[in-house]
Amino acid sequence: MNEPHEERISVEIPGLERILRGGFLPGRSYLVSGGPGTGKTTLGLQYLASSSDGNGLLISLGESERNLRADAHRIGLSLDGTSVIDLSPGADAEPEAAYTLLEPWEAEGVDIRSRIGALFPDGPPERVFIDALSQLRQLMPDAYQFRKQVMGLLEYLNSAGTTVLYTAEQGSSADADLRYLGDGILELEHRENRRILRVLKFRGSGFSEGEHTLRLGDHGMQVFERLMPGEHRRTYVAEELPCGIGELDRLSGGGITRGTVTIISGPTGVGKTSLGLQYMHEAARRGERSVVYTFEESIGTLRTRCEAIGIPVSDMMEKGSLSIDEVEPLHYSPDEFAWRVRTEIEQQGARMVMLDSLAGFRQSVRGDDITAHAHALCHYLSNMGVTVLLVNEQSAIAGEELRPSEDDINYLADTIVLLRYMELDGGLRKAIGILKKRTGDFEKTLREFQITREGLRVGAPLYGLQGILQGIPSKIATLDATE
Repeated sequence: MNEPHEERISVEIPGLERILRGGFLPGRSYLVSGGPGTGKTTLGLQYLASSSDGNGLLISLGESERNLRADAHRIGLSLDGTSVIDLSPGADAEPEAAYTLLEPWEAEGVDIRSRIGALFPDGPPERVFIDALSQLRQLMPDAYQFRKQVMGLLEYLNSAGTTVLYTAEQGSSADADLRYLGDGILELEHRENRRILRVLKFRGSGFSEGEHTLRLGDHGMQVFERLMPGEHRRTYVAEELPCGIGELDRLSGGGITRGTVTIISGPTGVGKTSLGLQYMHEAARRGERSVVYTFEESIGTLRTRCEAIGIPVSDMMEKGSLSIDEVEPLHYSPDEFAWRVRTEIEQQGARMVMLDSLAGFRQSVRGDDITAHAHALCHYLSNMGVTVLLVNEQSAIAGEELRPSEDDINYLADTIVLLRYMELDGGLRKAIGILKKRTGDFEKTLREFQITREGLRVGAPLYGLQGILQGIPSKIATLDATE
């Protein structure tokens, strides 16, 4: 959310602009710190290319101008209007002279301020990117002289209204010095499973704290803001949403409540996804849009088997009341996935979301705490009035141990729907029950659950049986009235 009535310098990286509340503050200096290959130069090039008039300056102390322009062109950026001061090794016959920040009366050689003045006699441009300022530390006698010269250059640029980005190699002695000299610090890091961006300092403005996912690709840098659910909210009516199966709606006390989280739990093949799609079919009848994120099953398979039991998935998709998003979990971080969900909610108006399944979502987390990410996503969806269905596959088909979820996320559920196999009269049958519903009363019975060509069927309560949840029910002996 941008801070009102405050001018910002755009960088045209949407996720980053949201994190910085609209962009950089004009006339300030910002350090971009990170290891090799973390995206420091890419961020700076996009910053220069996003200038509305192209009036920017690139000061390069590492890569040659030729290479930098080629790199920018490779990710679709134009630096045609950008001036370049190439101080990279080999660009000048006297490298030490090229690197100096000293004023002409302090040392011989060419200084950066003179070069800027020669290119811009009326004053420095609005945007300057220095890559990499940390390399100058090697040519300074001590840290004091290095800080003194850098402070002089930054003051010269900032006093003219120039916004400066400069980079440093993380962990270097220069990086430690430069962290104290700017108005902000953006830190980039490349981990085994993802790239991240952190804002450590941003004077004069608020910003989104924490670790945000970063992706480098053919079109440059993308930043996916960490989801902060408390910042998003819509007004909605917490009404009961039926599934269209009378017996199940009676079992659940009228349906599931809008804006709540429901875990549909059961072993493989028991009908969890089909049940979730049934709720979405009824939502389509109300004119509402739903979206399924499937981590394991292809869209074609899901559509075929749902239509075989009377759920018209193809028709729903054609009319726009249903979207099925096939997600490769190892390709997305939790922040990227949350961004995809937010796009559906905030731009497409989806009112019901199903994650199929939690096991697939766990793969996208890859080493992080699934509880924290699931909590943030579900809290956001609930705040937006979206009804959430979480499909959880139990590893055991039958047995005494009853665990609605393999992860410690049961506390997220407002409702828990349990599906179980049971062996009865020599055949394999299914049962359904409600274990929990925070938002109202429900029927404390188990009913038979069937998947037929005509659709899902829920039978009468299974009175007279015990041990259903263990999968091997037995009839309850009745007392003889004469005894």
